[in-house]
Amino acid sequence: MSAENPLVDVVDNLVYEPTQVHEHGIDLTVSAIYRVAGPGSLDFGGDELEDADLEPVPTDLRDPNDEFGWWNLEGGQYVIQHNEFLTGLEEPAQLQPRNELLARGGSHPSVLVASHLPLMPLTVADGGLRIKENARVSTLIPTGARSARTE
Repeated sequence: MSAENPLVDVVDNLVYEPTQVHEHGIDLTVSAIYRVAGPGSLDFGGDELEDADLEPVPTDLRDPNDEFGWWNLEGGQYVIQHNEFLTGLEEPAQLQPRNELLARGGSHPSVLVASHLPLMPLTVADGGLRIKENARVSTLIPTGARSARTE
């Protein structure tokens, strides 16, 4: 494992490592945003567990020559998927929203992750939010490390 960042060897599919990897953790990028189009089911025993129907939110190009599009989100609830995935994580890590997301009216829960990066609920404030494809929206930090937000 890397001496500077113990997570660098267990996070695959980084979009651009020099920007994403830093001393506090690894910034994770968004690959897809979904609307919940139909309800899922959750029961006590798990026999009736069903995924919600997710509908991809399309992106728009600001300029026809742009390589990446933008999600133009109205206020409400969405689900995000990260580009990156975990391989061989030995102990849980903390997944938290980046300050840049929070300061612009977006948020997702902070959770401990152990074996994979889950789809994450994204809350967008009433004023809406524009997110560019591959934007850094989350930070993964080793457990026991201080949160980047507290420094």
